[in-house]
Parts: sequence; structure tokens; C-alpha cells
Amino acid sequence: MNLIWCKVLQLPIITLSDLECDYINARACCSKLNKWVIPEMVGQCLSTMLMLVSMHWFIFLLNLPVAVWNIYRYAKVPMGNMGVFDPTEIHNRGQLKSHMKEAMIKLGYHLLCFFIYLYSMILALIND
Repeated sequence: MNLIWCKVLQLPIITLSDLECDYINARACCSKLNKWVIPEMVGQCLSTMLMLVSMHWFIFLLNLPVAVWNIYRYAKVPMGNMGVFDPTEIHNRGQLKSHMKEAMIKLGYHLLCFFIYLYSMILALIND
């Protein structure tokens, strides 16, 4: 499971930086990134719902904005676009920079969550 999350978190940063340096074309970049949009959204929503069901309120509230953001981002894709990442629009209006900034923020968020989950697990093991 951790290997999958590492791939999901590293893929946008590496792929977008390759696009920025012209090592990869926009169509290949967007098809790679769009392949992971739905699994990321489902995984985030599933973990959010699990925290709600298990009544871990702080972690639920920590996960909720990211889950809502993923759903909003997917729902706001204009008709005719390839997906969240569209090759015809990725170079326009600074979308490449905003996608890169979003990927960095998500990486930092998941790193923070990793340490919170690790602390919670250790605390649960000590209290048991």
C-alpha cells in the first residue's frame, strides 16, 4: 500500500518537471497523470470515511479538505478535456506551475499525515 502512495505522490512531481524541461510531450504527461486521478480520489475518500466510521475526529477533519478538493477538481473538468490534466491547456494560463505547486502541497500534506498516523499507531500500541 505504501508503495502505491509513493508512486501516486512522486509521479506528478517527476512527470510535470519532465514536461517543464521538455523531456516528455504534453499528451504523454497528461495521460500518465490522468490515470492516477480517480485512484487518488477514491483512496482519499475511503480513508476519510474510515476515519469517520472509526470516530477519529481530528484525522477525519484533517483528511476532509483534501477529499473535497479532489472531488471538486474532478467535477470541474470542462467537457471535451482529456481529464484533470489536459495537454492542450497545460501550458496555458500557468497551469503547469499551479499543478506543480498542488503536487508539492499534497506531498507535504501526506508527509505530515504519515507522521501523525505513525504517532497515533505508537500511542495506540503503548496504551494497549
